[in-house]
Amino acid sequence: MSIPQSPRIDMALEVVVIPVSDVDRAVRFYGGLGWRLDADIANGNDFRLLQFTPPGSACSIQFGKGVTTATPGSGGGLYLVVPNIQAALKELRDCGVDVSEVFHRSPTRAKLAGPDPQRRSYASFVSFSDPDGNAWLVQEVTTRLPGRTDMEATTFKSATALSAALRRAEAAHGVHEKRTGQKDANWPDWYAQYMISEQAKAPLPL
Repeated sequence: MSIPQSPRIDMALEVVVIPVSDVDRAVRFYGGLGWRLDADIANGNDFRLLQFTPPGSACSIQFGKGVTTATPGSGGGLYLVVPNIQAALKELRDCGVDVSEVFHRSPTRAKLAGPDPQRRSYASFVSFSDPDGNAWLVQEVTTRLPGRTDMEATTFKSATALSAALRRAEAAHGVHEKRTGQKDANWPDWYAQYMISEQAKAPLPL
């Protein structure tokens, strides 16, 4: 079987639709989480669309009246990714959400109490549901697996993080110049490639 080539145009996941029975209740719930309200569009008595976006997310959720025919509360497998599962647990509780304790999974996928003992990325969770029963799983991700970061969409969340990346690139570039035995006039491109590759867990330039 041949493997299809990667798409040549960006196809970013924009919105996930979730089914709810009480629109105003859902607005209070997701607004109470601190999610950004992007749209509230009504057309007569038969249609109303709400869009909310979680902090730091490029993907939003939509719900409303006349938006989907799915059974309210049937949404599941909805993932939120956070850098610190304990901090996420506290924030959800502070928002009044009935959220589970932190758990991890055994090799057989059974739930075990507490965060992953080794605090491995992708391995610690909490879960909660909205008032209709749409299920959310919050997953701690501290380091992306190789190949799971889009090298064309690399970002730095703060000036401090960018500065630290520049310093690491500077040190690595010094080693590069010693290895080649000559001054690299194209150092900006080398820095850029190093920083993107480092964040994407891709092979670093030599």
